[in-house]
Amino acid sequence: MATAHKNLSTYQKEEIPNAKDFKFGVVVSEWNPTITQNLFQGAFDAFIENGALKENIVRWNVPGSFELVYAAKKMRESFDMLDAIVVVGVVIQGETKHFDFVCQGVTQGVMDLNINGDIPVIFCVLTDNHIQQSIDRSGGKHGNKGTEAAIAAIKMAQLKKDAKFYGFEN
Repeated sequence: MATAHKNLSTYQKEEIPNAKDFKFGVVVSEWNPTITQNLFQGAFDAFIENGALKENIVRWNVPGSFELVYAAKKMRESFDMLDAIVVVGVVIQGETKHFDFVCQGVTQGVMDLNINGDIPVIFCVLTDNHIQQSIDRSGGKHGNKGTEAAIAAIKMAQLKKDAKFYGFEN
C-alpha cells in the first residue's frame, strides 16, 4: 500500500511567538554541504519569517556532525545572551558501525548540553539510511527539518523567557 507523502514542516505562524527580541546560534556541519546548507536555509528563513533579525542569528561552521556538540558548547560559553542554539548536520548510513557511533555521540552530547546548560540546544541532525532520505527532509517532499528546528528554537526561547519571568530559572 502506498503512503501519502506529508510535508512535516508546516506550522501555523500565528501560534509561534514573535522572535524579534531573541538571539539564535546555529552550528552547521560542512559534511554533506548541500544537505546541511538546505537545512540551515530552512532554519534561517523560519527565524526571519517569525520576526528574528538577521543580525541576531550567529552561524558557525564545523567539519562534521561529531563536532557540533563542542561548537555548541563553545557558542553557549561565548554568547551568553543567546536564547537558543540549533545544531545542523546529517549522518548517512554506510557500511561500517561509524554511523551508529556518530549518531549516538551527537545525540547524547546534545542531550547533555540541554541538561547541563541554560540555553536550549535544538537537534537538527538527520540520521538517514541513504542520501534520498536526506534530500527529502532538507527541503524535499517531507519538508525541511531546519524549519522545524527553528520553530522549536523559537518556542524554547519563549519557554526560557517565561521561566525566567516566573522565577523558575536558576
